[in-house]
Amino acid sequence: MTRAWFVAGTDTGIGKTFVTCALLHAARDAGLRAVGMKPVAAGADCIDGEWINEDAARLRAAGNVDVPLNELNPLCLRAAIAPHIAAEEEGVRIDSAPILSAFARLQASAEVVLVEGVGGFCVPLGPDHDTADLAVELALPVILVVGLRLGCINHALLTAEAIRARGLKLAGWIANQVDPHMLRVDENIAALDARLGAPRLGRIAFDPAADPAMVSGVRLPT
Repeated sequence: MTRAWFVAGTDTGIGKTFVTCALLHAARDAGLRAVGMKPVAAGADCIDGEWINEDAARLRAAGNVDVPLNELNPLCLRAAIAPHIAAEEEGVRIDSAPILSAFARLQASAEVVLVEGVGGFCVPLGPDHDTADLAVELALPVILVVGLRLGCINHALLTAEAIRARGLKLAGWIANQVDPHMLRVDENIAALDARLGAPRLGRIAFDPAADPAMVSGVRLPT
């Protein structure tokens, strides 16, 4: 049976893609067929006539299942802005149906599927639809990436509350240090361990040159 999770973040720019790639490599190291998915991506470059999102390309490279990029990333918006604004500017409606169909195909070809959200957990995708709704439609437990910086405890607890309010399971969380100058890192992690009510699946130190394939100590939920 395919195991799958939705990877959410406490904010944008806190390392969701890096962590998702590291988890894909952990699955590969365990001998599993693993693939990442970026249902909605905002920000793309035109390469050989094709609009490609960098995060989606990184997820594809981290997995070991050969799938078309447009299946891994069904909706690629060009501007690196809030997706609902980018979609409106491009005259595109963000529809869940093709995303759910692409996810089902990925499930059929892999043992592990990691679906990376966009930005934080409740990012608008349209007038009455957001990424939290998408996670509910996918019916996936959530892995929360907490960007360790000042304010992360509040952001993490509010996000965990929003996840559970949607009826979803918080399967675990990963501490990813994004501020090299953050004070009392251990104490912040201890506070989150005590309050999030979910297992910590790893801790990643700040290293702008890190390779997700070489990250140790991160694991998938059991």
